[in-house]
Amino acid sequence: MPVPNPANRPLTRTPFGRVGLKRLLRPLLLGAVLCVAGASGWAAWLQSSGNFHPVIAGELYRSAQPDALKLQDWSKAHGLRSVINLRGASDAAWYDTEVATARRLGLTHADFAMKDSEQLDPARAAELVALIASLPKPVLIHCKAGADRTGLAAALYLAAQGAREHLAEGQLSFRFGHVGLPVSAAWAMDQSWDAAEPMFGFES
Repeated sequence: MPVPNPANRPLTRTPFGRVGLKRLLRPLLLGAVLCVAGASGWAAWLQSSGNFHPVIAGELYRSAQPDALKLQDWSKAHGLRSVINLRGASDAAWYDTEVATARRLGLTHADFAMKDSEQLDPARAAELVALIASLPKPVLIHCKAGADRTGLAAALYLAAQGAREHLAEGQLSFRFGHVGLPVSAAWAMDQSWDAAEPMFGFES
């Protein structure tokens, strides 16, 4: 039965659905903005700090590309004895600086060229693990940002030392600036890890 309208005024409809949707989306959008801002801030902090972290304290450390001062400071603080550059030898100034600084500090310097956009096959992964194992400890491994190539190298070495899968795989995470998504330019590092897992008895 129709509801009477004594005032004979036209009934108005409130666009409740639209308003309700806006109210629902507002906190979601705000949350997304805060997440993006937080992620951007974290990534910026990692780069400003040199993205330096212990993998196995006293044995293996990881970082972004170090300048002369950072390499000197980290060497003094942690007793570094070796450096592995995952970017490969280069004619650029950063490489000359790194080699000269390592020589001045008495560090063994080694190059292992790899690209974060290209998959590292299991044979090359085994070579990388063997290189890290062969050098005087503690060893510093680095690439440019210290997130992708370095993350894979750290994961491989941890797994080779008997670490549990989730601990090794955690080296390839956003904690260190790595974005493990298929749309990421460095997705090849995740694929490389998956291909290498059977080497350590993990299911890929």
